[in-house]
Amino acid sequence: MAEEQKAKAKAEQAKGKAKETVGRAVGNERLTAEGRAEQSKGDARQAKEKTKDVFKH
Repeated sequence: MAEEQKAKAKAEQAKGKAKETVGRAVGNERLTAEGRAEQSKGDARQAKEKTKDVFKH
């Protein structure tokens, strides 16, 4: 399950980065903000999984 969550985190980060990039390219502030939010969500999920890994070992 941990690998699934790590993959989900990476996917959220990538999707967020893409949204942010598109938002900036077209000048859409809302899309840019959504992209940043998704990246942050992915970062948080990834940090949570790393913390779990530290305590497992």
